[in-house]
Amino acid sequence: MEAGSGTVRVRSRRRVRTRRLFVQRAVALAAVAVVGAAVLGFAFAGSPDRIAKGVQVGGVDVGGLTADQAKAKLQAHARALARTPIAFTAAGRTWHLRAANLGVQVDWDAAVSQAFDQADGFAPIRGLRRVGVRFFGADVTPPTTVWRGALAYELGRMSRAVDHPHRDAAIVLRKLQPVVVGGRTGSVLDREAAGDVIVDTLAAGSPRQASLPVRVDPPTVTSADLAPAVAQVRTALAHPVRMTLGAASWWLPQRQLASILKLPSDGASRLAVGGPGATRYFKRLGRGIGHAPQNASFSVFESGRVAVVPAKPGRTIAIRPTERSILAAALSPGVRNARVVVTSQPAARSTAEAKAMGITTRVSRYETIYGGDPNRIHNVQLVARLIDRTLIAPRSTFSFNSATGARTADKGFLEAPVIINGELTNGLGGGVCQVSTTVFNAAYEAGLKITARTNHALYISHYPQGRDATVNYPDVDLRFVNDTPHWLLLRTFVGSSSLVVDLYGAPIHRRVVTDTRPLVDTGPPPTTRVPDPNLYKGVTVVDESGEPSRSTSVRRRVYTASGALLYDNTWYSSYRGEERIVRIGTKPKIKAGPSGPSGPSGPSGPSGPTGPTGVTPQR
Repeated sequence: MEAGSGTVRVRSRRRVRTRRLFVQRAVALAAVAVVGAAVLGFAFAGSPDRIAKGVQVGGVDVGGLTADQAKAKLQAHARALARTPIAFTAAGRTWHLRAANLGVQVDWDAAVSQAFDQADGFAPIRGLRRVGVRFFGADVTPPTTVWRGALAYELGRMSRAVDHPHRDAAIVLRKLQPVVVGGRTGSVLDREAAGDVIVDTLAAGSPRQASLPVRVDPPTVTSADLAPAVAQVRTALAHPVRMTLGAASWWLPQRQLASILKLPSDGASRLAVGGPGATRYFKRLGRGIGHAPQNASFSVFESGRVAVVPAKPGRTIAIRPTERSILAAALSPGVRNARVVVTSQPAARSTAEAKAMGITTRVSRYETIYGGDPNRIHNVQLVARLIDRTLIAPRSTFSFNSATGARTADKGFLEAPVIINGELTNGLGGGVCQVSTTVFNAAYEAGLKITARTNHALYISHYPQGRDATVNYPDVDLRFVNDTPHWLLLRTFVGSSSLVVDLYGAPIHRRVVTDTRPLVDTGPPPTTRVPDPNLYKGVTVVDESGEPSRSTSVRRRVYTASGALLYDNTWYSSYRGEERIVRIGTKPKIKAGPSGPSGPSGPSGPSGPTGPTGVTPQR
């Protein structure tokens, strides 16, 4: 037993010595490796101011160069290639692009810095990294900017030539039977990757030709995907659908049902109701079922009383719920009834809102007489309709020009006598001032605040003296303010020879006192003398008698119910004189001989007047 124990101890000591020897050798080898690596690192460390051998920037060798040398070399290379076209190919097509045309710019400072980073560090480590770069190489992609709009344009141009997009499987109807049109795999330019290739290639300047990536474009919907939809179409078109709305009902036959089905296509795989056919169907259906809401309005009576006409809600088809109802009925194996879903549309002005506006009675009325030119009468009636039923909120301003807009031919206005630049002539919209004058006087009699009024250039006798109001879009306007706490309603009533303008609201209990200054002549009519070779000298004929210039004024005082003075306004009106036209004879008189005058029997010829004062025709 003792001998055996001694043998075990001897073997154990041998194993310990063997392990110790292995560790010592490993440490020695590691030390040798470290020393060798350090020596190698120091040997290949080179200068930290120079780029490691084997480093390229965009394919340009910059190894062994300083930062300034590398940057100069790269810039020179870029300048030489900036306008050199590079060919890019895809799907058998070729395009030539230049870096300058796409605004390709490289950050050479950053590129050189990245080149240094490929083998940088302390001397031994730098050397070891440079050994790896020298044997395996390193190529730096320089940071680059590009005009995104120009690049997108070029990519779009390439895509239009290269792309053959996929075609998804679809269902079509042939004699009301569904048929599947198979899909097709396509190919398209990978625009994102192609953009990177273009920018990197133009930045590097080489190679002279580069291929752009084209990817396969598989269909998203296959024929197998449409198998359930085919079965649905067959079921939907097997029988007509019964449409119901309340107690009413009608049939939607298969052919009409087919026209409103949206069959799977363009990537869709489900059957639906929709599309242009459905839009047309619901439009026709809406004309018979739906109606627009009617706002609460006002009915006026000759007595001056005002009644509120109640609002009426509108009705319209709820298209999406009705489409779902039709599809559900069409796919039903049993009862095929589809309900038309309708919704109620409230009026913009309810009955309660109309009553709250406080319009209960007439507060003023004014009437003017018109006649003469048919076109003028037409214009009076047209503009009266434009402003009829205008509602004026409390503390808001009524503008005649805003209410009527421009008086143009496309609105129906005709040419009629009108005053332009102080002269009576024909113009578009003649007769509009008849309406503005009547509106002015209605506001005047109501005692409202009038903020803009302009008299005519010429005096018009059939208007109330000093109370005419002309307008001209857009600069000359008639404006007044609803200074009452309730709304006002303006109504116009056009008869065969007169125009009435009424203002309705709540009773305002105002008293209007008017003082009109007499109309006075301020100057003679301007006279124009026209030579007439057909009249003898000394003979005159008055073709137009003219009118003198005139002026007047109207003072209006408005009192409240308590007798307090609310407004005291005076409107001054000055009217131009109308031209007096006189023809002056220039024809020489013929002296009478012994046998009597050899000329015409009268002093002015056969057609001339018989006296020196001439004649005055009527206007």
